[in-house]
This record gives sequence, structure tokens and C-alpha cells, in this order.
Amino acid sequence: MSDDSNGNPPLAFWITSGLFLTWNLIGLMFYLMQVTMTPETMAENFSDAQVALMMSTPAWATAGYAIAVNAGVIAALLLLMRKRWAKTFFILSFAGVLVQDFDAFVLSDVIAVWGTSALYLPTVVIIICVAEIWYSQSIANRYYR
Repeated sequence: MSDDSNGNPPLAFWITSGLFLTWNLIGLMFYLMQVTMTPETMAENFSDAQVALMMSTPAWATAGYAIAVNAGVIAALLLLMRKRWAKTFFILSFAGVLVQDFDAFVLSDVIAVWGTSALYLPTVVIIICVAEIWYSQSIANRYYR
């Protein structure tokens, strides 16, 4: 239980913030796996078209991915520390996601290579980004120090 009268967050705040941190750490793990993957590993696990698409990703799109996952982890940590900067970093993370998705869905033909299933994870990521921003603004706002 919490004591809202003195600003202590309820258990739901800690659970939600912990889930946001876990989600963003998983994203960071996937980012690190992708950028450290060798061409040989790619060739063993993906089709030629998928490898070609991954290898042709511009540096700015990869930077967007890096910003998205790193800012997301920092934001979740700030949220757990009950700092107002969490919202700013969640917004920065969302901007990184949009940069990455702009390359994938506007400039590249990801759906032709990966199929329509390529839409599922980016859609979930965008929904969670919006939820993180909303939560850090509206719900967590009353618990910031």
C-alpha cells in the first residue's frame, strides 16, 4: 500500500516502472545483438534479402535505434528514481524509434523482405513508447521528487 498523502508511490508504480525498465533492457539487448552480429552469423540465420536489407541500414537509422534503447533505459531508471527527467528521456526514446521506423517503413521496403509480420513489433514499440510518456507525465508526476 502507499500513503498518497505524503507522496509515496503505490506498489503499482514500482511494478509499472520495473516493467518499463525490463522492456527497455530487452530492447538494448536486441540492439547490441544486432550491431555486433557478424555477416557470417547473419548469413546463417537470415535470407539473402534480409541480410542485404540489414547491411544497407544507414548509420543514422542505427543511431536512432541506439538513441531509442539507451534513452529508454535511462528514462526507466529515472522513473524508478522518481525524477522528472524521465519524461524527457522517454520522449527522446520515442524520437529515436520514429527515426528508425522512418528508414524501415518509408525509405526501405521492409514488408517486402520480412512480410507483414514486420509491422507487429514496431507497432507494439510505438504503443509502449506512448504509454511510457503518458505514464511519466500523468501518473508518476505526483511522485516525483
